[in-house]
Amino acid sequence: MPALDTKAILEGRRPGRHSVGLTVGIVISVLCMLLMLGYLLLGGVTGSGTAGVLGFVISFVAAIVPVSILIPLILLLDRLEPEPGSMLLFAFLWGAGVAVLVSIVLNTLGMEVYAIPTFGADWGSYVSAAVGAPLVEESSKGIALLILLFRHRHEIDSYTDGVIYAAMVATGFAFIENISYFLQSLADQGFAGLAFTFVLRGVISPFGHPIYTAMIGIGVAHAAINRGGSRFLAPVAGWFAAVLLHALWNGSTIFGYYGLGVAYVALFFVLVAIIIIAVQDRRRQVAAIAYYLPPYVATGLVAPADIQMLSSIGGRRRAREWARRNAGSRGRRAMQDYQLAATELALLHQRLDRGVARPQWWHRRDSFLALMHVAREAFAGRAAQPLHPSWAPQSTDSGFLNRADFAHVIERAQQQRQTE
Repeated sequence: MPALDTKAILEGRRPGRHSVGLTVGIVISVLCMLLMLGYLLLGGVTGSGTAGVLGFVISFVAAIVPVSILIPLILLLDRLEPEPGSMLLFAFLWGAGVAVLVSIVLNTLGMEVYAIPTFGADWGSYVSAAVGAPLVEESSKGIALLILLFRHRHEIDSYTDGVIYAAMVATGFAFIENISYFLQSLADQGFAGLAFTFVLRGVISPFGHPIYTAMIGIGVAHAAINRGGSRFLAPVAGWFAAVLLHALWNGSTIFGYYGLGVAYVALFFVLVAIIIIAVQDRRRQVAAIAYYLPPYVATGLVAPADIQMLSSIGGRRRAREWARRNAGSRGRRAMQDYQLAATELALLHQRLDRGVARPQWWHRRDSFLALMHVAREAFAGRAAQPLHPSWAPQSTDSGFLNRADFAHVIERAQQQRQTE
């Protein structure tokens, strides 16, 4: 019997294959990012190579600092149902590659061709930053979210998912943009200028871009998880909100520190609202687990204590630690697979009840059940009688299905995935 392709089941793709579209998107994004890095290294921002290779390296390292803080914080929002690493990578690279490249070309054209000839050098630069840049940059970042909506809608289960993908795109964008700002400051004002810009962009306002683009993510998520006419308007409304927040921050510079303070407070309240949305989404996910998994108790794949374990981060962590003690690293991985498959199963039922799941998604249920069975068989093991927690089978004759009893579901899951 062929082994189950765990990642394929959890990501909703064919076993042994990767998404061609996602792979192409990653490759194109990497090429665009390398092009941008080469442009910055050769002095494309400063107008000459005055910053030098050392300046580029310093700016590059400085730009990594906020990224290394932001990404873990972003991923903390959705620990019950983590998003696939390949899609998160695509989102980040799109922001760091395609979105930045498109933005620098269009922003430069807009400023040189329209803003400066129309408003003069000083006001033209301000109009370009306060109006043109938000329009261009949020559009270029938002395209990635539309791609995910149309190509990987099944992975967007909540508003938090939309926020996570949007924040990853924006973090990638801010990474390259920060390098350019740091290089410019270093070239113009030396290390003092670099230090000031780093504090402003890396310490005081690192959440700027993620907050703006999160509005588009929320709109895209609404379109993915709801029915009705509002789902067509939600991404557009999210884009408008992103542009307005971005314009508020960029435009506030003309009012000095007072303007920046007002904009900062406004963005802080938006951030609080996003956190509240994430908390509410987690509660809805826990409610889905409690509502949709009990009918599967009769199969032996779910016990009442499992539902309690799956409903908290602490419970999941303790279960993985028990599985590690009972069956080693393989058992820990199996427990993690079980937790993810069970969560995906509950969220699939939730989407089916909402009427937003496509008919062909129904076969994913059997794939999740097959993975849960194989994972449970792996982490339960045969020993460690004193290590049994309340959610583990107490003996081999505890009523849990044997692999032979479940073979037809495993076989059918593989056949359905291979013939799609």
